[in-house]
Parts: sequence; C-alpha cells; structure tokens
Amino acid sequence: MANMSFSMQIAEFIAKTKANQDLVVRDIVFKIDNKIVDRSPVGNAKFWKHAPPPGYVGGRFRANWQLSLGSPATGMLDAVDKDGSATIAAHGAVNKAAKAGDVIYLVNNLPYAKRIEEGWSRQAPVGVVALTVVEFRTIVDNAVNGVRDGTTAGEFAQGYSTYKL
Repeated sequence: MANMSFSMQIAEFIAKTKANQDLVVRDIVFKIDNKIVDRSPVGNAKFWKHAPPPGYVGGRFRANWQLSLGSPATGMLDAVDKDGSATIAAHGAVNKAAKAGDVIYLVNNLPYAKRIEEGWSRQAPVGVVALTVVEFRTIVDNAVNGVRDGTTAGEFAQGYSTYKL
C-alpha cells in the first residue's frame, strides 16, 4: 500500500511539473509577444520626406504580428492597431493553447518588416526582434522563477548568494 501511495505522489509530481512547463512556455510567449508588439513602430508622417498617401493611418506594422503554433502564418493582415492591444488580444487563444515542446512562431509578413528590423525606423533604431532576443534569457529566467513559488530572478539570485548555494 505504501508503494501505491508513493507512486501516486510521483504521478502527481509529474503532472504538476508538466503543467508548470506549459505555464512557463505561455508566460515566455506572452512576454515576448508584448515586447515585440509594444516596440513595433507606428508610422508618423511628420518625420517622412514625402506626404503620406491619402487616408493613411499608422499602426499597420504593429497589427501584422501573427502568432501561430506548428507553422508560420502566411500573408498579411488588413488591419491597423496603433496601441497594440487588439494584436495582443488576437494572440490570446494561440498563447493559451501553447504547450512545452510546441514550435511557436511570431511573424510579420509585411514587405518592409525586415527594413524596420534593420533600423530603418527612428522609433526602433536597433530593430524590434533583436532587442527582445538580447533580453531572452532574462525573460525565461523570470518566467521560470515566477512559476516556481512566485519568485523573480532577482529574488532567486539574492537567495542563492545569501545561502551560498
């Protein structure tokens, strides 16, 4: 009987660990998604050499970030999102479905997306994705530590050095 109880405890631990992995993945995706969408420049015609086309409204680049599982989204969206909230909301269902081990894509298929990433925009002189890649380890550390007892990377580091672990 004791073995049965121990086996059940192990099974419960495994189930919790798998669920935590999924939570960490979703948290990482959420944070990366938010950073990339928030950092995406929104066209501002006052900085342009030429007048914008009639009816121009900025926010198309920001609205064209597409989150998908398994394969990258293709095509472009006919949408404008100046503050990014609609884009992030549209990604919610995909993020909720993400699990550890999934291949997750965040793509922008607009023809000028590469130019923006290469510093073409005054609002994103070092790009959008590259800056987020630099922060990737911190994003992952914070997500893991946030799931592990609600601690942050800073709190974990402090405990690590305090107890000389």
